[in-house]
Amino acid sequence: MTTDDVLADVGPRLRRIRKEREVTLAALSEATGISVSTLSRLESGLRRPSLELLLPIAQAHQVALDELVGAPPVGDPRIRASEPIVRHGRTHWPLTRQPGGLQAYKVLEPRRKQEPEPRTHEGYEWLYVLSGKLRLVLGDHDVVLTAGEAAEFDTRVPHWFGSTGEGPAEFLSLFGPQGERMHVRARPRRG
Repeated sequence: MTTDDVLADVGPRLRRIRKEREVTLAALSEATGISVSTLSRLESGLRRPSLELLLPIAQAHQVALDELVGAPPVGDPRIRASEPIVRHGRTHWPLTRQPGGLQAYKVLEPRRKQEPEPRTHEGYEWLYVLSGKLRLVLGDHDVVLTAGEAAEFDTRVPHWFGSTGEGPAEFLSLFGPQGERMHVRARPRRG
């Protein structure tokens, strides 16, 4: 693949990432300081991407620059991205490949209005919000998790999680069989 081929793919990739996050050109312009017309020309391929334009866009979307330019993977060739899975309007990227054990996913929950339908099943789940807001209904609790917040629970408790309706949310989901829990260890600081 030539440099021109890589650069030609940047515009459609920028548009896809922006639309997945349900961000308008005006909102992205405000977040980056790049004019709406320049962003539009970048997405349509009429403007050649440069580092000074792509860096603020990557920062606004909270993605690596490599994701914007589609750089070929470098490093350990054994690391392979899994194809995303779309279930009930939610996109899941599998991060593990071991059936029956702990399963990890990066998940994109689109902005949508939904009525919670709590369910139960065997297992244990841990959620960590990367961006946006995620509504969690767990038993009698109804909470909104924001970026940097986590929840863990026994999935035999009636639960539901989804969009707050305010925008998309990205989160990590770790799910394990019953009895398998996440363990967080912290060492005290030595003064």
